[in-house]
Amino acid sequence: MTDGGDDEVEEKPIGELFGKLIDDGKAYARAEMGLAKATAEAKANAAKKPALLGAAALLFLIAGVVVLCMTLALALATLVGPLAGGLIAAVVTFGVAAALGYWAKQEAGKLK
Repeated sequence: MTDGGDDEVEEKPIGELFGKLIDDGKAYARAEMGLAKATAEAKANAAKKPALLGAAALLFLIAGVVVLCMTLALALATLVGPLAGGLIAAVVTFGVAAALGYWAKQEAGKLK
C-alpha cells in the first residue's frame, strides 16, 4: 500500500536553523540601518537650502546692525564730537549684546 501524501520531509538540524535565523536577523538589521541612513540623508539634503538662506539672512542682519551703529555714531558725532559719538554708539551696542547674552543664559538655564 502506498500512502498518498506521505513524502518524507527532510528535517534540518537545529544548529543550521538557528544559523539561518541569525543570518536573516543580521540582514534585516542591515536593511533597517540602510533605511534609517537614507531617511537621514534625505532630510539633511532637504535642510540645506533653508540653512543657506538663513545664513545669508544672518549676514545681512549683521550688516544692518553695523550700519545702524555707524549711523548712530555719526549722528552723535554732530552733537558731542566724533570720538564721543563712536564711544556712545559702542557702549549702546555692547549693552544690547550683553542684555541678549544674559537673556540667552537665562533661557539655557531653563533647559537643565
